[in-house]
Amino acid sequence: MKTVCTQCPVSCGADRFSSRGACSVQGLKIAKYYLHPFEEPVISFSKGSGCIFFCGCPLKCRFCQNFEVSRASRGKDITVAELADIFRQLEEMGADNINLVNPTHYLSHIAEAFALYRPHIPVVYNTHGYEKIESLELAATFTDIWLPDLKFVDGRMAARYTARPDYAEYALPAIRYMAQKRATFSAEGKMLTGCVVRHLIMPMGVEDSIAAVNFVATLPKDVYFSLMSQYTPCGDISGLPELQRGITVREYKKVLAAVEAAGLENVFLQDRSSASGSFIPEWDY
Repeated sequence: MKTVCTQCPVSCGADRFSSRGACSVQGLKIAKYYLHPFEEPVISFSKGSGCIFFCGCPLKCRFCQNFEVSRASRGKDITVAELADIFRQLEEMGADNINLVNPTHYLSHIAEAFALYRPHIPVVYNTHGYEKIESLELAATFTDIWLPDLKFVDGRMAARYTARPDYAEYALPAIRYMAQKRATFSAEGKMLTGCVVRHLIMPMGVEDSIAAVNFVATLPKDVYFSLMSQYTPCGDISGLPELQRGITVREYKKVLAAVEAAGLENVFLQDRSSASGSFIPEWDY
């Protein structure tokens, strides 16, 4: 059976059964699954988020902290049935949720896996934000919590640091769609449904970070905002001198002031000491 892949905005048309797409993968490939303790507190909660790290990515971020995985240079090929069994295993391990990390280009595989087994815990759709609304409509059939990145508002930054200068053209409406999910919590404080928008402050990127903050301020009030300061030089950043360092205290404080000025209420702040390689998982495959 030949299929044409149009799951992400690139719509490269690859037959993912026999060739690689713009995401650098064919078939279904993962790098790791485990209980991850370092997501936002309402998501990792007490026992950890049941993260499944999918290989490949259409964005091709130059600074990707998971460079080997996003370029699909490592990982393990699995079947849809094996993915469904991973859902079951993570649930039995006590995961507070099933966290699909970078899932978009595997959307049809994932939907098939959930048809085989639907866990009795929330499902988190952990995405780079570069999404088509029609793909999100399929993802919404199994997603309880949206966890999108808002990487850039400025197309010039997207063009400099990724392979997708049209990033914001898709990410902004996609995040508006995801933000419609109302936030609900267990009695203990674990998020059961909702939307958490993440933004990573980049070196020399304060103005774009402020634009991201101001965009989030236009979303429904029960959307949570996670401001990340963990940028660490990674990936392939030769020729990008500004990315050879972490963010400064001054840069961080400017963005934090914008968060306060925008009146955002549901905010997670990341300590600047997190800017190291220690948060990057050790890959199993």
